[in-house]
Amino acid sequence: MADVETKKIQEQAEETVESPDVHFEPIVKLEEVEIKTNEEDEESVFKMRAKLFRFDKDANEWKERGTGDVKLLKHKESGKTRLLMRRDKTHKICANHYVTDDMKLSPNVGSDRSWVWNAAADISDGQPEHQLLAIRFANSENAGLFKTAFESARESNTKLTGKPASEEKPAEGEEESEDESEEESEKEEPKKEEPKKEE
Repeated sequence: MADVETKKIQEQAEETVESPDVHFEPIVKLEEVEIKTNEEDEESVFKMRAKLFRFDKDANEWKERGTGDVKLLKHKESGKTRLLMRRDKTHKICANHYVTDDMKLSPNVGSDRSWVWNAAADISDGQPEHQLLAIRFANSENAGLFKTAFESARESNTKLTGKPASEEKPAEGEEESEDESEEESEKEEPKKEEPKKEE
């Protein structure tokens, strides 16, 4: 029985002919192209895989922006930190904005591994626009690490710009916004009571 098996193995070995080593020269020679990501002047402070969502006001629902590595990048010269996220395979940017003082992370309803925040000027689509973003991590531990790094970047950027956005007042010569001037005029004018109707 063993002789029959060894004969079969020998026959199969004889049938398989070794293919000759084939080498083809390329028709066109391509030069290596250097790709700039605009991350060359920045150092990565935080990097972790996550899934990003944005809130679509028209449809009144969350829409997925992409899955990939979310990074907090600190500029080597200015010291400002921005949040950048690219999709996995295409490397298309799905989030790109500075971490500012008015950005507060709040937990997403029903999940301990996701956060929601408002980005006043996200430029992932080319033009700055207001976005309500949500990010979800693999577990709550990773979500906690992101929150710590995000809060640290927010404090760092606040120190660089001086006062927090909520405390800033317009400089001399600048006009106040209409909302502020209306609030002040309401404070100055005493409230008038409506006349009572006689029955």
